[in-house]
Amino acid sequence: MEYRELSGTGLDVSIIGMGGEHLDGKPYEQVKETVDAALEHGVNIIDVFMPGEEIRANIAKALGDRRKDVIIQGHIGSTDVKQQYDVSRDLPTVKKYFEGLLRIFGYIDIGMMFFIDSEKDYKDVFETGFVEYVQRLKEQGDIRHIGFGSHNPDTAVKVINTGIPEMMMFSINPAFDMLPTGEYIIDQLDKGFKPELFRGIDPKRLELYKLCKQKQVGITVMKTYCAGKLLSADLSPFNEPLTPVQCIHYALSRPSVASVLVGLKTREEVLAAMAYLDADAAEKDYTEVISSVKSDFRGSCVYCSHCQPCPAGIDIAEVNKCLDIARLDTGGIPDSVSAGYKGLAHGGGECIACGNCEERCPFGVHIIDNMKEAEKLLG
Repeated sequence: MEYRELSGTGLDVSIIGMGGEHLDGKPYEQVKETVDAALEHGVNIIDVFMPGEEIRANIAKALGDRRKDVIIQGHIGSTDVKQQYDVSRDLPTVKKYFEGLLRIFGYIDIGMMFFIDSEKDYKDVFETGFVEYVQRLKEQGDIRHIGFGSHNPDTAVKVINTGIPEMMMFSINPAFDMLPTGEYIIDQLDKGFKPELFRGIDPKRLELYKLCKQKQVGITVMKTYCAGKLLSADLSPFNEPLTPVQCIHYALSRPSVASVLVGLKTREEVLAAMAYLDADAAEKDYTEVISSVKSDFRGSCVYCSHCQPCPAGIDIAEVNKCLDIARLDTGGIPDSVSAGYKGLAHGGGECIACGNCEERCPFGVHIIDNMKEAEKLLG
């Protein structure tokens, strides 16, 4: 297993972690077999967002005296109403479910403010007593670090800028990264993907990842396989399915990502995820698959760096990221974007127009033109 520091917390986490959702409702013997397999392969972080008492108790029982060796992400605001997962900001209800989690595990390594996706979610957390409750939990030592979960880049940026969370759990996979920010990704999971929405990597998501790096906010990843859709030829938005290895590599390649928390419910699924650790570069390469998206987004950079090396030393993907973010801001380019561009060792103005990059680009990006535009806008 490989380990990375989860920025903001100082914790070293396994690059492949475990999402426990799919163990809910499974017999204890299956829970124990899956947890044992994960820990045998070096997994040291488990997400327990599920509010049901049985699944929480089963995971704790399976860990036994190994609890101290595992980092638990436990969610504050995840509740169980009429045996249905629900989000609550009602403090008596929130306390009931989270303090039940504390009784089972003793303490929670990362207390996650649950499901902050909308403006209402933001206000219900940060303009009520909810956030004060979370901060008290940390002061008391019941939680060691504060995090939050989100699927919306605009809302996530707002949460990070409060300065309160140390880390974030975010939904990252190639399909979600290509959806416009305004699309609610949960709808895409429930109703299926609309191919016409895909136009390359959404710059707002790139801006979020860049902000996390600047602010030292580490990321753990959910929805790595897009609820299994990316592994299915019928359900994927691409012309062929991705492999678990490719999905994991994509997420681990994003800035600030420390761990990919894969939903696991059997020993076999654990082994399929662990295949990543022995995979070679060809097995990890996802670019050919995502270039086959069932929509025409040729000409859009997906920052895969297949264009490298540049004889002028330009980091072409980074220049394109800055350019894409700058193009979004009709009211003026943010100083942070200009500063980021000017901080690069080599800017677009150093392009010698040799064309080697464009020959290697799988997506037909007009890189030479982009270098000129980036220098004009940001140089």
